[in-house]
Amino acid sequence: MSRIGKRPIEMPAGVTASTEGRTLAVKGPKGTLQLQMLEDISYEIADGSISVQPANDTKRARSFWGMQRSMVQNLVTGVTEGFTKTLEITGVGYRAAMQGKNLRLQLGYSHDVNIEVPADLTVATPDPTTVVITGNDRQRVGQLAAEIRRWRKPEPYKGKGIKYRGEYIFRKEGKKK
Repeated sequence: MSRIGKRPIEMPAGVTASTEGRTLAVKGPKGTLQLQMLEDISYEIADGSISVQPANDTKRARSFWGMQRSMVQNLVTGVTEGFTKTLEITGVGYRAAMQGKNLRLQLGYSHDVNIEVPADLTVATPDPTTVVITGNDRQRVGQLAAEIRRWRKPEPYKGKGIKYRGEYIFRKEGKKK
């Protein structure tokens, strides 16, 4: 039994869910999100909640059960509250700025890095060393944050680079004589 999978997902007021074919659509104040439903999992919408159960007793159905429930929960959370990732930039001369719909990063390379922001995500730079990514799709917010971070991962000696807010960077001691 999946401890996560057997809990029903409560839908707050103003959120509706519907199925059409093999697609689950959740609509709320922040938009509409869709999920392709698996054939091994059954989805039941009733009384303001969504329950996810394995359709059969195969290993595949049981293994996808908890993950599918988490993905449906992310849809409901996304259309009500949305998701946010905050990146912090550390390093002398490292900074970020928005230029129209592009994020311009100066990361110590001989050129500036321009990253095009997708239309469904919002990127803000409250100060030159902070990048805030918001959107209603958790996967897309995390993917954009990972792509930005990939340009200059934090290094362990001086801690320079781009890290998630709250991320711990294991620091190493430098070489001794």
